[in-house]
Amino acid sequence: MNDMTTGASPERDGDREEIARLLPVPADRDLPREQHLRRKELLMHHIDRDKTPRTGPARRLLRPALLAPATALTLACALAAGVALDGGAPDPSGTASHRAARNMQPAAALLGRMSDAVEERDTSTVRDDQFVYTREKSRGADLTSGKAVLGPLLDRETWTAQEPGPLHTLGLIREDGETFPVNAELGDTDGTPAGLGRPTYRWLSSLPTDPDRLLAHLYAKTPHIAGRERDQAVFEQIGSLLGTMMPPRTAAALYRAAAKIPGVTPAPQARDAIGRRGLGIARNDTRYGIRTEWVFDEKDFSFLGSRSYLTKETSYGKAGALLSSEAELEVAVVDKAGRQPADADRTRT
Repeated sequence: MNDMTTGASPERDGDREEIARLLPVPADRDLPREQHLRRKELLMHHIDRDKTPRTGPARRLLRPALLAPATALTLACALAAGVALDGGAPDPSGTASHRAARNMQPAAALLGRMSDAVEERDTSTVRDDQFVYTREKSRGADLTSGKAVLGPLLDRETWTAQEPGPLHTLGLIREDGETFPVNAELGDTDGTPAGLGRPTYRWLSSLPTDPDRLLAHLYAKTPHIAGRERDQAVFEQIGSLLGTMMPPRTAAALYRAAAKIPGVTPAPQARDAIGRRGLGIARNDTRYGIRTEWVFDEKDFSFLGSRSYLTKETSYGKAGALLSSEAELEVAVVDKAGRQPADADRTRT
């Protein structure tokens, strides 16, 4: 552990700066619902853990939601030319661009089917005074040793406030036996409003339902970082919205928008954190060598979870090394943070 009186070593600071340079900036969130953002914040939380003095319960940097796809920091490495989309042996059948072009149509067809199905789904609206409840299992890699050491599978419950805001207390989280509030980012002195960083049901309802307009909106609003592949950033931004309560037309539009992002492919081997296999959608970060996969139920197309892993050998691990994974077990609407949903409120178990 670093000596807090003398500061971190230059080597440590250099490692952190390099990781931070390669990864997406945190969005305006500290919400556990965002899958890919949550998982990537968790990785950086491990790196920072031995450098930050603790005077009380730590505010967790959590999904990624997506792992938040994350929050927005995750390990990034260079992609080896010719690595297969499943992280296995090289694919001799053409260049990466040719493979992406071949796979676009199957992914578009699958996402189109999913979009048609969810658009017909009958779901309840969520009031501004309610909370969206989620229950899931997740795990992430600890990088503090210089290797990606996969942590245990943890249980997590979250209650996300739906008020438009801005809010200083965004919800409640219960993880590993501990319950604590989810607070606005330190820089949000006036609180965090609803938006990409805090996607409430009402805000999601306001998004364009035309896929082209929605995709243009996401490309415009997704945070930029120098060197970050833009298509991957938007793909992960969409992933951060999956799994929460939203109007069926919004969900359908998100699927159709994702189908238009270059490089999106089917992922027939995709599994969530508890091993459930379903319909997979994935994209490789061709700049940094990380693959992100979404998993959906084969029958009703509900979101099951996601995972991210390395696609080439690096100092942090071998190709295929898991960085994070989640399994969503339940989503519901409740009237009070900390309250378990009644059976009638449950939409997935």
